[in-house]
Amino acid sequence: MGDNPPMSANLDLVRSIYASWERGDWSSAGWAHPQIEFDIADGPEPGIRIGVAAMAESWQGWLSAWEDYRIEAEEYRELDQECVLVLNRYGGRGRTSGLEIGEAGGTRAATIFYVRDGKVIRLVGYNNRDRALADLGLAG
Repeated sequence: MGDNPPMSANLDLVRSIYASWERGDWSSAGWAHPQIEFDIADGPEPGIRIGVAAMAESWQGWLSAWEDYRIEAEEYRELDQECVLVLNRYGGRGRTSGLEIGEAGGTRAATIFYVRDGKVIRLVGYNNRDRALADLGLAG
């Protein structure tokens, strides 16, 4: 029905990153600028890490806390020429606690990708989707 506008290259890039993550493949960082700003906005270890190695180390720390970690994109929103918001859910079992997180569909979270010249220059992860929307001025 009707012609859909073509997806932008930035949206295509973010969709491809999430496709890997949804399969449990965290190995690729070819999409990241070498000096990527990896910002964890909330959660147990908030802060900004600079560079692919620092991002990988932080992400490995996060993943090591989980058994059966999974993530699923629910919605992609291209906010401007450089910014793509992904509303997602994640879940898994805490490796230490054994508690299942997000049994009823997962934790509602969000990730914001800032893309320039085909590389993600900044990635902001939120465990709390409402906070992400508020920070972007999209709440309510």
